[in-house]
Amino acid sequence: MKKFLLLVAAFAAAGLVNLSIVESAPPPAAKRINRAIELLEKDQPIYYTQIAATDIDYEKGKEMVNTWADYISVEMEHGAYNIPGLRAFMRGLVDAGPTKSGHRTPTVICTLPVGGISAEVMRANYWMVEQVLGSGVHGILLCHARSPEAVRVLVESARFVTNKRAVGSGGLGEGMRGAGGQGFASRIWGISGDEYTRKAEPWPLDPEGEILLGLKIEDRHALQNAEASVAVPGIGFAEWGPGDMGMSLGIPGAEGRSSAIMQQARKKVFDATKKAKIAFLNGVNPENVKQMIDEGVRIGSGGQEAAEIGRKYTKRKMPW
Repeated sequence: MKKFLLLVAAFAAAGLVNLSIVESAPPPAAKRINRAIELLEKDQPIYYTQIAATDIDYEKGKEMVNTWADYISVEMEHGAYNIPGLRAFMRGLVDAGPTKSGHRTPTVICTLPVGGISAEVMRANYWMVEQVLGSGVHGILLCHARSPEAVRVLVESARFVTNKRAVGSGGLGEGMRGAGGQGFASRIWGISGDEYTRKAEPWPLDPEGEILLGLKIEDRHALQNAEASVAVPGIGFAEWGPGDMGMSLGIPGAEGRSSAIMQQARKKVFDATKKAKIAFLNGVNPENVKQMIDEGVRIGSGGQEAAEIGRKYTKRKMPW
């Protein structure tokens, strides 16, 4: 690369090349649709930014296409279930893209206004998973994932019926996404409908899958089943949700997060992710991001400054 730049400089000095053309060269070709998975495969920590579902529209998508973050979290748990806004947001990302890393859009992961309270609750609301993924996003983070049975329904809801990996012997039932769900999403991803149905599979269950599913193990009920829940095939990351966890354990507020019982809760979830060999999500900040990376945290929510420190620390190759 250095030799190439020296040649460019020499040719420019001789008037044989126009630097403005070099500077406006297209971004590198992306190896994956989902940039977050691409980085996690390399054991590179990733960092996200969050936006409320009430604030998403076409113009916001165009604005956020070159976000500093490795993925955009669209928050629907406490806000609006805004599918029209989500589809417009995804179209805005496409129309203003590609990203600096050469991806068609940044990775987008949504929380839902339904929790994994039970398999029955998840089965009754599987249509939310189908509609959100049908909007062209790249993943879902399930709040209050209390049982492995509920988590299995999440995974099944995220899969097309034609994809059979781990169905039966692997503990999963057949997928619930059906014909028609690939139409809009495939256009957002820039691939055919048939290719979308193959690629819209949870990773790392399918090594070539482009869907990233996560869990919030964020109350005392979920904590009891943490190890079994994160081990469900198709789950790619998990977090311990300290805000809700503190409320559930009766020690709400920032002061309670350093208590022994809360740290034990964090350790239990963290250990479960290590055993399942999936990523652990935790808040980071500029002061502790290096320590968190050394500990094994692979998804952080600490803002741009923390992300830049973390990327430099892990020798991330940019553009991001």
